[in-house]
Amino acid sequence: MGCEHCGKTTARTEDERRRLVNRLNRIEGQIRGIRGMIERDAYCNDILIQSSAVSAALNAFDRDLIANHIRGCVVRDLKNGDDSVVDELVATLERFMK
Repeated sequence: MGCEHCGKTTARTEDERRRLVNRLNRIEGQIRGIRGMIERDAYCNDILIQSSAVSAALNAFDRDLIANHIRGCVVRDLKNGDDSVVDELVATLERFMK
């Protein structure tokens, strides 16, 4: 399955796919935990600490995915003479740094 508007895909190793999905599963569990805390009227500070942990986990996921993107997709496209991938990466990083 690729990007519906650009037609690009990324071939991932089974190990990479497993690591990314495992990270997302943990984040999903953390989110469900926060929802449960809200439903149980947990103390705001405790919820904020858990929310911070989710943000850190999502940031770690993003860093891993960006590193894989640079090492894989960006290098591949540059080797194939497509330097538009650099502009795409810069635009993506600018979104992250808002």
